[in-house]
Amino acid sequence: MSSPPDFDERWDEYKHFFKEIAIPARTTLLREGEVSRQAYYIGKGCIRMWFNNNGKDITFQFFFEGQGVSSIESFRTGRPSLFNLETLEPCTLWVITKNDFETMLAEAPGYKALIEENIYQRLEHYFALFLSRIRDTPQERYLHLLQDHPEIVQRIPQHYIASFLGITPVSLSRIRNKMRS
Repeated sequence: MSSPPDFDERWDEYKHFFKEIAIPARTTLLREGEVSRQAYYIGKGCIRMWFNNNGKDITFQFFFEGQGVSSIESFRTGRPSLFNLETLEPCTLWVITKNDFETMLAEAPGYKALIEENIYQRLEHYFALFLSRIRDTPQERYLHLLQDHPEIVQRIPQHYIASFLGITPVSLSRIRNKMRS
């Protein structure tokens, strides 16, 4: 197994904690209400995080190569997850169990710093998303997405992008058509 790109030279000491797996597109890794017992590092592919709101699918984050993902709240506390994790593309993932993750963090402070940085990045993303939903129009949110995360627009189906932006697919289509004219 090759090491994840962001991991340091001590990878050989800890690679036995991870299992590399290939997962097809449209595979549910974690269901809302289940307890998260694994964390993932994406070597290749895309994962979306979503929840069900009265029968409506709400996407609130996408993860790509080089990012870690889990239901962090569930993984940490053992409480049921508030959301689902689903692959949107075929993925190559490095998987680690909660027990192995805790052992690795205790033995390798460098990995703990890497995880903390990942958590801070997610927190920053959530703040920006929260403020954008309050402050920006749907068109402004779409323009920011085009500017800040073009990979999302290039790789993600439009109905998931609309959900992520908090609008309907029809509204997204109107915004896109208006921008073209």
